[in-house]
Amino acid sequence: MHIPDGIIPLWQSAVYWAVALINIGIFFYIFSDKPGKDRRMVATGLFAAAAAAVSSVSVPSPLGVPVHFFLIPLAAIILGPMTAVLVATLCLIIQFFILGMGGITSMGANILTMGIGLGIGTYAVHRVVSELDGTLAVFSATFLGIMAAAALHILILLAAGVAGPEILMATLIPFYIFVAVVEGAANIFIVSFLERVKPDLIAMEKV
Repeated sequence: MHIPDGIIPLWQSAVYWAVALINIGIFFYIFSDKPGKDRRMVATGLFAAAAAAVSSVSVPSPLGVPVHFFLIPLAAIILGPMTAVLVATLCLIIQFFILGMGGITSMGANILTMGIGLGIGTYAVHRVVSELDGTLAVFSATFLGIMAAAALHILILLAAGVAGPEILMATLIPFYIFVAVVEGAANIFIVSFLERVKPDLIAMEKV
């Protein structure tokens, strides 16, 4: 889902950067009034490092294309939507400077898809569905969060004139459905495990 530099026109990149910075600013504004700042920042850093590590590992898929997992939906479920945006931002910075993934001008667009779309989308679904069933909430939130990010990704590429909608949907949608199903199933086990061994982490206020 990483968009490299040179794909998006600079004026569009500036718009995406502005949206990303506004969301990061909102996080720090909310964060400044919350207790337990040190613990949240440690958790944010750990999630960002883990997300960068996990997303750098290529996993073979039946589609013939190696897939990368996100870990951002898990951050949104455990830490909250705006924290997940910051986790994604830190992850993207690490990936760019250490792994050469993504880009600088395109980072705003990547934050929009993998931070705002993925993080806030996951949290919104989880908050609604958790009233019905916890396990279903984790899977459906992860799945729909990834699909929301995929939709934003496609819209950004369409706006940049990279390719037509038929090509983008045919190539990207099956790929992200596979990732969403596998990561959704994995998150069920991870959240269940953390509920047993680290209930205080699960009980953290969602920001």
